[in-house]
Amino acid sequence: MRLAKMTWPEAEAYFKKHDTVLVAVGSIECHGRHLPLGTDTLIPDRILELFEEKKQDMLILPTVPYGACESLEPFPGTVNLGMDVLYQVLRRITGSLKLHGARKFIILNGHGGNIKVIERLGIELNREGCLLALLNWWLNVWEMDPAWKGGHGGGEETAAIMGIDPSLVDMNEIGGDLTLKDVSAALKATGFNSVEFKGVQVTIPRIITRVTDNGWIGNDHPATASPEWGGKMLAAMADYLVDFAAEFEKTPIGE
Repeated sequence: MRLAKMTWPEAEAYFKKHDTVLVAVGSIECHGRHLPLGTDTLIPDRILELFEEKKQDMLILPTVPYGACESLEPFPGTVNLGMDVLYQVLRRITGSLKLHGARKFIILNGHGGNIKVIERLGIELNREGCLLALLNWWLNVWEMDPAWKGGHGGGEETAAIMGIDPSLVDMNEIGGDLTLKDVSAALKATGFNSVEFKGVQVTIPRIITRVTDNGWIGNDHPATASPEWGGKMLAAMADYLVDFAAEFEKTPIGE
């Protein structure tokens, strides 16, 4: 049930019987040289399509395609709303729907940089008598199958895009092993903003081009991805979302 395709009387009728809405939030940003900039938006959109095939009685909002992408901003094509603007966008969206009767919000998130903003929004909405549930699909599927665990633009996300449309993956751009740029000889880079020193992980936020020239990071090499993996993973996430949404709808908000 898509809000964009409904008339306002149909929306009014929905909110007379329901108080739960579902919205996806993604990003437009670098995911290595081989994946499309819209990876974090395309994947949640596909999950929603599969969700809607099994559950047609929940209101689905248009996806928010942009996110907070500060560290990835130097890569051409990346669109960074920043945390403050993303917060204001989501605050306005939820506030508008709250005005008409929404009290429970399910956010299907496709981008790690959005998490802190959505959690902040959830606390504020809860103070106002609402409830927000945040599902980060790439983290949720790790718990369904640890073999699916992945990094940014690695095998996990590459498989998901292959499961949507293999032609969106530029196989010629999948290169060799990942090479990260260390902060120093003693401070070895281990991730986007992490380094290892004497066996301990320390956070040192850096612009991503100072960490990697490619844009993907993780232990799951993109070459390990397959359409079969992606299709199975997306279907599992959609099925979980169907079950979760049904439970969340009937959950009391509490005081």
